Amino acid sequence: MTAAAAAPPSAPAALPALPVTSRWKMALSCRSGAALRKYLLLLAQENCEFRLPEISSLISLYGGNINNIQEDHEQSPFCVLNIPYEDLARKIMHRTVCAKSLFELWGHGKCLEELKESVDSYPLERMVPYLQPNSTYKICIHSFNKTLTQKEKIVKIDAMEFMPFQGKVSLQNAEHIFYLLEDYGPDPNTAPKEPLKIFFGRWIADGQRELINSYSVKKRHFIGNTSMDAGLSFIMANHAKVKSNDLVFDPFVGTGGLLVPCAHFGAYVCGTEIDYNTVHGRGKATRMNQKWRGPDENIRANLRQYGLEKYYLDVLVSDASKPIWRKGPLFDAIVTDPPYGIRESTRKTGTQKEIIKADQFPETHVPVQLTYHLSDIFMDLLNFAAEFLVVGGRLVYWLPVYRPEYTDEVVPRHPCLKLISNCEQMLSSHTSRRLITMEKVKQFEDKDQFAHLEDGQYLLYQGHNSFREKYFSGLTKRVAREERARAEEQNCCDFSSTKEQPGV
Repeated sequence: MTAAAAAPPSAPAALPALPVTSRWKMALSCRSGAALRKYLLLLAQENCEFRLPEISSLISLYGGNINNIQEDHEQSPFCVLNIPYEDLARKIMHRTVCAKSLFELWGHGKCLEELKESVDSYPLERMVPYLQPNSTYKICIHSFNKTLTQKEKIVKIDAMEFMPFQGKVSLQNAEHIFYLLEDYGPDPNTAPKEPLKIFFGRWIADGQRELINSYSVKKRHFIGNTSMDAGLSFIMANHAKVKSNDLVFDPFVGTGGLLVPCAHFGAYVCGTEIDYNTVHGRGKATRMNQKWRGPDENIRANLRQYGLEKYYLDVLVSDASKPIWRKGPLFDAIVTDPPYGIRESTRKTGTQKEIIKADQFPETHVPVQLTYHLSDIFMDLLNFAAEFLVVGGRLVYWLPVYRPEYTDEVVPRHPCLKLISNCEQMLSSHTSRRLITMEKVKQFEDKDQFAHLEDGQYLLYQGHNSFREKYFSGLTKRVAREERARAEEQNCCDFSSTKEQPGV
């Protein structure tokens, strides 16, 4: 919970002169490009596994060191970044949807005394520009997992009287905003009386959380059964390090939900889809109370809705199992959500005949569609990415898994692709899907196409083929358990009512 300062903390009458002490010399020596500053991220409490990989990808995108991240615990909303300059921090916040706010960290501790010592050790010349008499400021309180009364907040603000603020308090139009952030642990039901950790810093920027609402699927012109949630779509685009003028491809484009955030970040987008009706916006509608799709329901209309039509190249009716592109690196990123066989079927074109005569099919021929096994989908996808991504380009895709049987070994691998991150999103008690991010690290060679057969990994990958059966098997068992529980409860009620009858 956050609140603004109701009253200014007391401040000394004048800011003392700043002698060139050993502290100053130490601070001045850190102004080189290698010097790192501490920034505090306030993270959103959803999609927790996706947060740090997204931040790491954005730091890497803008040339930072992805190893300089500190997190207290997995569910903590606080994360400390060690990065060299504020401009990089602002660039990260201009993209992230997993972080709420960013602060220049002036101090932290387990209690107020430790916080004061930490603030006192912060380089004074970095604080001085924000403590001037002709400036305005305010202090806000944010408490994680505990609700504070207004009286408690004012007490905490008054306790910051050791800060040498010279300016005036302005709750409406403050030039500089400072935050006192408190962590009361992961469980709000067992929150301690005093915070476990306290942070104090200068607010720098907010993240792009508003994109989740403004690009919500509920408001989108053209949607389908499996249109991707807006928040996850932007996370995928950030994992893929999509940037302006990139060429981004989705081989299972569907209604184009993953093209929209990539275009938002300035990339040119294209894709393929095996379903003719989906590409052309024909057939039955997905929305309630609407029987057929309208005349302008299509992927291009979605990008036009957000003013992004200029980034739309095209979507082709094509089979993802049969590449149609010229050989060589073409795409800067591949962002996709392959079908799992649950809401959308896994299909490819083909024939059961052993000998195929190409000249026997007229132009109007519609090819037979066969089952496209999940193991083949993912190996074809990895081979495609290895061949058509530029070196350094990223593949980001969803992998459905049956949780009781999941191990890291079932994640498809490829000699040209390096695994960057593997994040889980729960679907049910027994199934989930994992967001896999991979980066191309070497040029594709013909021998790499069959590498999965040589190392024996393909047998592990074939376990994905039965995901549909396992998904509905678990669902059937759960329904059966619920029905048994209801039947037992009803039997108990009937027995109790029978006992209460006279003469029984």
